Amino acid sequence: MSLRLMAVHAHPDDESSKGAATYAHYLNEGVEVMVVSCTGGERGDILNDHLERDALARRDLAGLRRLEMADAQSIIGFQHRWLGYVDSGMAREDGTLPPGSFADIPVEIEAEHLVRVVREFRPQVIVTYDENGGYPHPDHIRSHEISMAAYEAAADPERYPEAGEPWAVSKLYYERIFNFPRMEAVGKHLAEIDPDSPLLTQFNEMVGWMRDRPFNATTQVRVGEFFERRDQALKAHASQVAPDSSFFFWPNRVQQEAWPYEDYQLAASRVATATPEADLFQGISEDD
Repeated sequence: MSLRLMAVHAHPDDESSKGAATYAHYLNEGVEVMVVSCTGGERGDILNDHLERDALARRDLAGLRRLEMADAQSIIGFQHRWLGYVDSGMAREDGTLPPGSFADIPVEIEAEHLVRVVREFRPQVIVTYDENGGYPHPDHIRSHEISMAAYEAAADPERYPEAGEPWAVSKLYYERIFNFPRMEAVGKHLAEIDPDSPLLTQFNEMVGWMRDRPFNATTQVRVGEFFERRDQALKAHASQVAPDSSFFFWPNRVQQEAWPYEDYQLAASRVATATPEADLFQGISEDD
């Protein structure tokens, strides 16, 4: 039985900004990788002033985001599944959400749909967001909630008995890719090799908000050789990511030398392991 990794994301483009190099790395190692997009990103904004397909974006943003997702998928090579829910957008001023949107529907209903995918694909590892969603977008928080629910329910034969044969996922991780130690290491390395770089003057402004965030990573996967492919996949989501986005702030060569990792936090495990880890599959055999 092969090793399989599932990543649960809120919107198309999240998979490319939060883990694409990891997926490319594991695919290169022969691991099967599936990305689940919980929503279609229908309520996203157009964030690229020079979007070539601007007319399509304004006429049918949901359709364009599906095309962009297909492009990103072809670049990395993962399997993909739409969970089928509608983007919630940010909460209104009174805290309410659009009726019938992803974060408005009860968790127990949505969890069944994810359980079906888990039991079909049978991953040993799931990657998702923490309880704050990585950032407090309602859909990111809900992605966390249904991932945690599905981790437990998929293994329980009494839960959703018509959703397939039970499957116990071995490990569940939160992505911790955007962290201050990473940014600080890259900034310091750039200062050493190019002390006159104009990027250094922007460093403190860009990462100041990250300084006080705890670094909770338990697992660092060395994926630097796939940073270029990660960026290609992210640029495929052109309606959401402009070429001058802060995602592309640091030269990849500098990142590869200073911090060639994507970082994760082990949140749940049914197998014995010890942290720190260098592999999401540590403690897992192909028989699990």
